[in-house]
Amino acid sequence: MREILGSGRRFTWPLGLLKSLGRKRQDVDRDRSALREAALTCAEQWHWPVLPGVGHDHDHAAGEAGRSGAPAAPAGRIGGGTRGDRRDRRDRRTGASGERRQRPCACPRPDCAVPGAHPHDPGLLAATTDHRMVQWWWTRRPDAPLLLATGDPVSAVSLPATAGARVLEALEDLGVRLGPVVATPTRTVLLVAPYSMEELGDLLSRHEWVPSSLRYHGTGGYVVLPPSRTGGGTVCWARDPQPGADGTPYLPDIAVIVDMLVAAGVSAPDGHRLSY
Repeated sequence: MREILGSGRRFTWPLGLLKSLGRKRQDVDRDRSALREAALTCAEQWHWPVLPGVGHDHDHAAGEAGRSGAPAAPAGRIGGGTRGDRRDRRDRRTGASGERRQRPCACPRPDCAVPGAHPHDPGLLAATTDHRMVQWWWTRRPDAPLLLATGDPVSAVSLPATAGARVLEALEDLGVRLGPVVATPTRTVLLVAPYSMEELGDLLSRHEWVPSSLRYHGTGGYVVLPPSRTGGGTVCWARDPQPGADGTPYLPDIAVIVDMLVAAGVSAPDGHRLSY
């Protein structure tokens, strides 16, 4: 009988690689569990309406390879193909300059200004406090960013991250009690008690000039909450939520902090009008 070359050989995975893969799997599971628990805490305990963000297009790389006509690596081979094939795949991931391309948003817009960090399907009006719906969303989409629909019972105001760090210290030096504060890669977001546009207008009318770097997240708006990962990076708490008298996070009135936010925003660059 003619011998088939290579038959009977067994491929053995390196022990170090197996351990590394196991740790990565545990990290992914832990991150997903934290997202789901955060969403359920917001909805069930705090009665904050939430929904999943659009997230990232995890199939983009495969789609790019398919559109370019490049063959996939043979099944069962690690790093298959010639050296040139591997170089081509690396170039598609990083671009000619060698800089790794940012993974795009899963929404239809190729030029999305806030990749991964906005509502799409479901839309913002689907935000809910129903724990069953929240559980279902993050079971089906465990990596989806956590979005908070602002208005009632929680609103927000945000400013550029550099100015935000300064104003937080200044407010605390004055003994001002802050509510939860979210830090994104580009913005500092202060969660506050609900406010109306009329109330906000009265407060801002006292100032000769209000910087456009300040943004107001009231009814019809949203913010991204920790521990989400967006196209810009990781979202975390700059100031953790602290329980108020009713067990929900304490939220200051916007009138208490808006003057210092305006002053801090005067010296801050505006940045992209949609960036988070």
